[in-house]
Amino acid sequence: MSGYAEMFFDLVFGFFALFALTKILGKTQISQITAFDFISAIVLGELIGNALYDDKVGIPQIGFVVIVWGGLMYTTEYITQRFKGSRYLLEGSPAIVIYNGKLIRDVMKKNKLDVNQLKHMLRAKDIFSMDQVEYAILEANGTVSVLRKSDYQSPTRKDMKLAAQPVQLPITLINDGEIIYDNLKERNLTEDWLLGELKKQNYKLEDIFHAEYEKDKDLQIYPIQNRNHQKWDV
Repeated sequence: MSGYAEMFFDLVFGFFALFALTKILGKTQISQITAFDFISAIVLGELIGNALYDDKVGIPQIGFVVIVWGGLMYTTEYITQRFKGSRYLLEGSPAIVIYNGKLIRDVMKKNKLDVNQLKHMLRAKDIFSMDQVEYAILEANGTVSVLRKSDYQSPTRKDMKLAAQPVQLPITLINDGEIIYDNLKERNLTEDWLLGELKKQNYKLEDIFHAEYEKDKDLQIYPIQNRNHQKWDV
């Protein structure tokens, strides 16, 4: 029983020590933490977890580790607040992945973000077609901030007392330059039709990064476009 009692007191102390540390450092919610905060949380959890099962480690050792690690984190936070140049290295920076309605492939590739992941994050914001997006910014914490095109901003049709229109779900036909034949078949479309639509808009398949189709609308085409380290004109 003495072993369980020791583990109990170590766990309680570790819990309150970490709780106090997060309050002192002013940590945000889990959904808002940066990559550095995430790593710090894992390390602290590992330190406390190992201490619970090591007979040679007690409350003094846990307290020492928490204080030292907390001091390092506090110093890091101080540096990022005092020296702006260090924020990019330690906290990361936002990246524009959709600019003027166009997908920026090299920025997405640099941030290990593919089109499917981007569309998933857009759907979480009730955006089911990238045609509605003027700008999309991948934040340092991994979330996406979106500025819709003016046609899709408030006021809504309901606000204007207009008749409701049927809603169609867009479907991807080209992803990263490759035709999605299963989706073509699902909508009873053919490859010849798709290539014809590309030709109408003066594109070739090898020039396309992404394309999606919505009934009764023109094919939405996003050609390959890279930032090439140019400054944004915003």
